[in-house]
Amino acid sequence: MESYSIDWWAISPLLVVFIAAFVSVLFEAFLSRPKRWAAQVGLSMVTLVLAALMMVLYINEDLRVGLGLTEQVPMDPAFADAQHQVQPVTTFNGAIAVDDPTIFLWGTLLALALPSLLMIADRSVERGGAFVAQAALHGTQERTQPGATPGMQTEVFPLALFALGGMMAFLASNDLLTMFVALEVLSLPLYLMCGLARRRRLISQEAAVKYFLLGAFASAFFLYGIALLYGFAGSVQLSAIAQATAGTDRSETLLFAGLGLLVVGLMFKASVGPFHSWTPDVYQGAPTPITAFMAACTKVAAFGAILRVLTVAFEASSWEWEGVLWAVAIASMVIGAVLGLTQTDIKRMVAYSSIAHAGFLLVGAIALTDEGLAGTMFYLLAYGFTTVAVFGVITLVRDSDGEATHLSKWAGLAKRSPLVAGVFAFLLLALAGIPLTSGFMGKLAVFSAAVADGMAPLVVVAVIASAIAAFFYLRVIVLMYFSEPAPDGPTVSVPGAFTTAAITLGVVVTLLLGVLPTLALDWAGIGGFTS
Repeated sequence: MESYSIDWWAISPLLVVFIAAFVSVLFEAFLSRPKRWAAQVGLSMVTLVLAALMMVLYINEDLRVGLGLTEQVPMDPAFADAQHQVQPVTTFNGAIAVDDPTIFLWGTLLALALPSLLMIADRSVERGGAFVAQAALHGTQERTQPGATPGMQTEVFPLALFALGGMMAFLASNDLLTMFVALEVLSLPLYLMCGLARRRRLISQEAAVKYFLLGAFASAFFLYGIALLYGFAGSVQLSAIAQATAGTDRSETLLFAGLGLLVVGLMFKASVGPFHSWTPDVYQGAPTPITAFMAACTKVAAFGAILRVLTVAFEASSWEWEGVLWAVAIASMVIGAVLGLTQTDIKRMVAYSSIAHAGFLLVGAIALTDEGLAGTMFYLLAYGFTTVAVFGVITLVRDSDGEATHLSKWAGLAKRSPLVAGVFAFLLLALAGIPLTSGFMGKLAVFSAAVADGMAPLVVVAVIASAIAAFFYLRVIVLMYFSEPAPDGPTVSVPGAFTTAAITLGVVVTLLLGVLPTLALDWAGIGGFTS
């Protein structure tokens, strides 16, 4: 039997998250209900810190050697003189690739998971937490009233950790079969978490069912695409597909049919229009902390996988599929910007905003240059923190039915709570791409890379879409500052420590990346994908 070695240090952050997820399941099985919340929150925070520490140790080999954790390993001469943060490796028989983009995106996921899990753990904004595992029946008060279960449903913590581990494996997958397994590992917990809302449970359960059914269709497309590409290349390894694509005399029908189906599955997970139909309903119906987790972390995982697949496997045939992705990017930007103008629910508006941003991200992904890769990864980091903070603020504006998400309820919010209105206005300006925010620097990085790669017409469309999208952000700001609040308008809840920390972290990072983006941009620009 052929043996192969596993680089345990390279995959140590991934192992930490998955082991913690299994331990979290054991907590649910053996701890009494009153003890679960504290144990699960503590485990989740320790997991993120430990995974980040393992990543630092893997990056810094000298530190590992100094601590006596490993022996000095000579660097591969092929990378000795190159600019790399880590020596790229493939492990698990080539199934997982750990390179510079993987490390950056893993760090981004861990960083974004911190405020997301803090919001999930909060029990002060919604008494007892935002989650309940209880079915709702049509025509009953269960549509709006809080669930009968007094305590928080802590099952959400192992689900979130499994989803996070799946995301990390998804973007690091070096073969399509591993990528499909990781896709299911990250998706199935999200389907469940979307249906756990304590308030408005019918719409939450409807969102979960829609997400599951449409996700199953997208997974089928993805799997069928893998089958066709295997028929073309005789392998599911990205490097083998790249070799077959670069030079072969066989028919390319299987190649482009397989690539098309594969792209459909990837674009669905990234909520890129026109494969976006699940996004508004799921964003609106899911518990808002889960919406924040999906909007930030899932987009990082999906675009990480898109970047890897296009760069490693299909770069040689880019001139044949580039035009199709141009059309997809334009469709996503136009759909997000135009339909966002018609929304009256704040969560649906942010959902269409995410569709537009997915189009902007795709502009950078199409470039297939070092600048495009760095700009796209920086954009994912910037957008993620801003989005988590946006949904954190949304959880604070409440009426008797829970979150007041209709735009009319936000009228005059600045008179009721100037601080909350000011924070939300700043975050909306960041989403619009106003200077001195991370949104501006992200768009500048992506659009500059696209122009340098000869995609000026696509950038013109993106700038126009950005201008259109800015209107519905500004509309909310005008509504908060220049309208009179209704006498029976919603109140602004005083956030607990967890939600306060999540929002503060999002705002601070949004400001820092807008004013001092150099460090993150330089880190994102070190090295490229390996196969």
